[in-house]
Amino acid sequence: MRQSESLYFDIRGLRYHVRHWPGRAGRSMVLLHGWMDVSASFQFLVDALGADWDIYAPDWRGYGLSDWVGADSYWFSDYVGDLDQLLERIQPDAPVNLVGHSLGGNVASIYAGTRPERVARFVNLEGFGMSRTKPEQAPARLKRWLDELREPPGLRPYDSFAALADRLQKNNPRLTRDRAEFLARHWGKEAAGGSVELRSDPAHKIVNATLSRLEETLAFWRNVTAPVLWVDAAESKTLKQIGIDSEDYAERRAAYRNLRYVTVQEAGHMLHHDQPEQVARLIEDFLAEGTA
Repeated sequence: MRQSESLYFDIRGLRYHVRHWPGRAGRSMVLLHGWMDVSASFQFLVDALGADWDIYAPDWRGYGLSDWVGADSYWFSDYVGDLDQLLERIQPDAPVNLVGHSLGGNVASIYAGTRPERVARFVNLEGFGMSRTKPEQAPARLKRWLDELREPPGLRPYDSFAALADRLQKNNPRLTRDRAEFLARHWGKEAAGGSVELRSDPAHKIVNATLSRLEETLAFWRNVTAPVLWVDAAESKTLKQIGIDSEDYAERRAAYRNLRYVTVQEAGHMLHHDQPEQVARLIEDFLAEGTA
């Protein structure tokens, strides 16, 4: 297993944790994890990549070893603001290679359309935007947010790290026991009474107060100048959960100027857990084109 080091940066009033797997200067990538995940989730992917890659992976605010905000909810634009300042610390003098999974892919896609000059290449792993919304849904959305502020959601504790590993394997049958136990040690932490709590702020579960507007998202994507590798998983339920049909899906991909589309077989949404070797090969081949 390739060893990482922990770096800490003061970002927008928070102590941000960034996991760093040292490699050759000038051959770098930044990995962005998804919702209710942590940076260590990329360990299997990193192990499958060439050893000379210099790799950085932050824990988003409220996850892993990064600070929680101390507020009652989280806002999507804050992830973009955090990424902007993190990249100034990680690689200020050259465009970066961004690899984002799920939430991380959505954040990276908006950033790449906001500061296109800062992104060399972008790999989007199952980060395909949110559900289409209509203006008339706004009152119900705001009411739901207000209701959740009154009764904040929680995260269930586990009896042990083994119990958390059991749950991870139940959620993803392809996850081997050793990988599940590794993830459990990074997703969870010991709590009072010997139980195990997730290293995630429960406030992440509170719905956004405002609607996500696909038209605005597509405008960002049309502004991306970097080549894009769009990767989905053959057995993922993401598209169905979001409510994306084939026509909508094609429209989203078409928003990018320069896009390559690949489906990873025998993998679900957590494709970097299910098929890390295949995903690593796709990423390396794609990024290598930018340095040839």
